[in-house]
Amino acid sequence: MADQLIPDLEEPTSLSAVPAEERSARSPVARIAARAGLVVLKRSVLLATLLAVVFIGVELLPGDAASATSERGESTADVDRRRETLGLDRPVLERFWDWMSGLPTGDLGTSAQGEHVTGLLTSAFPNTLVLSGSALLLTAALSLSLASGAALRPGGRLDRIVTGMSTAVFAVPEFVVAVVLVLVLSLWTGWLPAVTLTDGDGSPASWTMLVLPALALTVPQTGWNTRIARAALADEARAPYVEAAVLDGLSPRRVVLLHVLPGALPTIATGLATSSGVLLGGAVAVETIFNHPGIGAVLASAIADRDTPVIAGVTVLAGAAISVVLLMADLLRDLLTVGQR
Repeated sequence: MADQLIPDLEEPTSLSAVPAEERSARSPVARIAARAGLVVLKRSVLLATLLAVVFIGVELLPGDAASATSERGESTADVDRRRETLGLDRPVLERFWDWMSGLPTGDLGTSAQGEHVTGLLTSAFPNTLVLSGSALLLTAALSLSLASGAALRPGGRLDRIVTGMSTAVFAVPEFVVAVVLVLVLSLWTGWLPAVTLTDGDGSPASWTMLVLPALALTVPQTGWNTRIARAALADEARAPYVEAAVLDGLSPRRVVLLHVLPGALPTIATGLATSSGVLLGGAVAVETIFNHPGIGAVLASAIADRDTPVIAGVTVLAGAAISVVLLMADLLRDLLTVGQR
């Protein structure tokens, strides 16, 4: 789901893709604002298309919400009445249009269990955002630290270790990392709880219950972002002003922190923004393993119940969150590019 909302990084999306005549005719702020509006429009169309695919895809699955949620002993007539109540007797495109018409007002429809989807997701989605946001912050801190440390001595022992380890951990899926973390940090040592217990408000009972799920999401993305950051730092280190700083006798640490890292930030920000979508997608599997009270459990139950409004609601919330993060990364990259010019 999340991967479909991640743009192609090879597509020219920076200010450099705008023709020179157009750049000279508009101020940097106007260019960035116009580009941001175009990006929002394109991603809105993409999200609407994805939602249509969700409705049609659920329709193609065997059974429907009325039969999936039926209780033992119910007659065919009872199931047919529930099907009519849920509107499943209408064409799928008509139901999709009705659902989309309520989207601008925040009405995400009613679930097969009779709950308002907006309220159902409002209670679960913040827990997923906290988990994914914590993993994103950890990923940023670890990948920047590892890549900067490796860049201090290119080709040295630390550089080789960081490069090899980042490639290895990126190849490991989140659920495998989760199982290993449970074995080592919970079952063998007893340092951290293996499952999440909730308070009366539905949030984790202790912050320690957030550590293992966050680490399970962080490890693979740290590997990927460390590779991106290391490559960006290596490219920036070849810039003339960096070579001039080295000739001036500045220490490697000052050269990396004050000259190399600022120039590499646009590329690093793009990598981290892309990771936000992967983290939200990976959170579904990780939340299931750790019993974390997020949209993972809601989505799993909705798929089992063929509950189209809930699945579509999860899609639109995740898509909106990913689009906002990607847009912020695009704006940051363009602002940094303008500042460097």
